[in-house]
Amino acid sequence: MKNIENNIKILKKKIQYSLENNNSLLKKIKIIAASKNQSVEKIQIVLSSGIYEFGENYIQESIHKIKKLKKNNKIIWHFIGKLQSKKTKLVAQYFDWCQTIDREKIAILLNKYRTNKKIPMNVLIQINISQEENKNGIYIKNYKKLANIVSKMPNLNFRGIMAMPKKEKEIIKYCDYENIRNIFNILKNEYKSVDTLSLGTSFDVKTALMYNSNMIRIGKDIFNS
Repeated sequence: MKNIENNIKILKKKIQYSLENNNSLLKKIKIIAASKNQSVEKIQIVLSSGIYEFGENYIQESIHKIKKLKKNNKIIWHFIGKLQSKKTKLVAQYFDWCQTIDREKIAILLNKYRTNKKIPMNVLIQINISQEENKNGIYIKNYKKLANIVSKMPNLNFRGIMAMPKKEKEIIKYCDYENIRNIFNILKNEYKSVDTLSLGTSFDVKTALMYNSNMIRIGKDIFNS
């Protein structure tokens, strides 16, 4: 378990060096611990190291963890997996964020099931920046239409976009990062609520930060898995 604590210290130093010790930028970076397949005990170690936001992919596994840790009111839960229509009710009920809206139907259902008793759910549109047929996310040509729809949902708070650029034999395609940054800047200018670019994993965190990501989703570099 001490490995997790050490991993987090190394990660924070990596972020610090990537941002050239710019404290104003450092304060804006949110680390989301990608905790799928990780135990409640490991999540508690992460919590004790000062990270309170967690990204989950699998609904039933997530709900088990959320219920186990419900007494900790600092935790913020992000759904970061592929979202099927039949699972939207559970995501709307249990999560604080959904980062993977990729079509109108999902937005409508999340809005429907996020009752007035809860604050609006923070949401991101997932963009298929590499235009891969088998990858989740909306194609670039359609993102503006979806953004307009999501922004009008009363029970959703449109915060920005999420992307997972293509990996080609561990080679980073910088043009994809440039494109996603441009889309983010366009949306920031059009919607006052937009402030979040969720971009970057253990594979490409330095590159993501270079292209103005302010939310990174880290699994391997925290949990060693």
